[in-house]
Amino acid sequence: MKRPTVLVVDDEPRMRELIRLYLAAECDVHEAEDGLAALRAVQAIGPDLVLLDVMMPNLDGWETLKRIREETSIPVIMLTARGDVPDRVHGLRMGADDYIAKPFDGRELAARVQAVLRRSSGQVEASAPIRRGSLTIRPADRTAAYAGRTLALTPKEFDLLALLAAHPGQAFSREKLLDRIWGPDYAGDTRTVDTHIKNLREKLGEGAGMIATVWGVGYRLVEVADAQP
Repeated sequence: MKRPTVLVVDDEPRMRELIRLYLAAECDVHEAEDGLAALRAVQAIGPDLVLLDVMMPNLDGWETLKRIREETSIPVIMLTARGDVPDRVHGLRMGADDYIAKPFDGRELAARVQAVLRRSSGQVEASAPIRRGSLTIRPADRTAAYAGRTLALTPKEFDLLALLAAHPGQAFSREKLLDRIWGPDYAGDTRTVDTHIKNLREKLGEGAGMIATVWGVGYRLVEVADAQP
């Protein structure tokens, strides 16, 4: 089995080496010292996951994440000393898949990396396209489109939308969505779900009304006839 490739982006050489030691048993680790080098490495090696520090010279983590998301949906875990809630929410809204604050336990870091890699390998079991009105989801190649417009989704956004679309009308609690999409080992809270739903609605544009809030419970994909722009 091919070992996953992880790109570690941090301006501190000792931090990069420490992370390499934690991940070397399970992953092939590549390094980049800043955001510009990270973008070049993403193009050159096509990593399976990026561990991305926020505070870096030349190009900080936020801008690097933005540019990565313009080109690819590979998983990105933000790695930074700034672990307060607004920063976590900001990273998730920009398309980050997880957020780990420094200092961290090496075993937790390795476990979180493996969890994101497992989730990004594809959670949707069905292979046939899913069509709900103007929405088309193709699990086989992990693409989604609304009214003929391709949606630039992160891996978790895709899995979340595909799960809801596979069960139209069924209400999923936030806790159930966390368990199904993020996995039982995910350490975050239910606000992660709300952030990803907000992102999905923005990307769906006129189709945002397809994702309905079930007050006191969570979310569902409404029947096509009930959807509102």
